[in-house]
Amino acid sequence: MFDKVVVAIGNNPEKPALFSFKERLEMLQTLVEQLLGDDAPGLAEVSVQSYEGLTVDFARKVGACAIIRGIRNVSDVADECQLAITNRQVAGIETIFIVTGEAYAYTSSSLIKQITALGGKPQQLSAIVPDLVIDALIRKQTDPNQPLSRLINDPLAE
Repeated sequence: MFDKVVVAIGNNPEKPALFSFKERLEMLQTLVEQLLGDDAPGLAEVSVQSYEGLTVDFARKVGACAIIRGIRNVSDVADECQLAITNRQVAGIETIFIVTGEAYAYTSSSLIKQITALGGKPQQLSAIVPDLVIDALIRKQTDPNQPLSRLINDPLAE
């Protein structure tokens, strides 16, 4: 569908990130490289970039003709449609929706963070989370300087 794809990592002020921009960027670059492999004939050029501010501003900056968004389940549809219509009106950029596979329909970063923060074993998420991310979650859990670790070890946490 596209000659070039930019996988963009932004900041949602409504969702606190567990990983820094730098950590997220490095993990995503590694995962994209693994996915594409050394020999990817016929595939679009893919780059991974982080940005701050509005997604539409970043999309215009990189010359995008569309924003690709994932739809996990029916509860995503209303919010995503509202965002797509706003992006079209404000910036003239279309949105293309891709429906996720069944295995990921009810997966969310919030759920993964909650399971990990409350002492769940990240390895149990291996069907929906890449090994690279599981390893990073384990490091966060076991690092006493991380809020995630402090929450796990707090006897008053519910």
